[in-house]
Amino acid sequence: MSTEHFLTESELNAELSARKRDVDRTLLRENLKLTPIERIRKHQRIVEFVEKLRNAGRALRDKS
Repeated sequence: MSTEHFLTESELNAELSARKRDVDRTLLRENLKLTPIERIRKHQRIVEFVEKLRNAGRALRDKS
């Protein structure tokens, strides 16, 4: 038996306001200025950087 609880409008507004405080909207706006291709390229650079960090971490652990 499920007891679903739906938020009231005021509870929902309070929840959304609390979550908005943790979001940097300037970064969202800057990213939305990019074309889809630019966003893909940016994402790919980040993925490549993360992979380099992982490889460096593996290399350090293998040395130990």
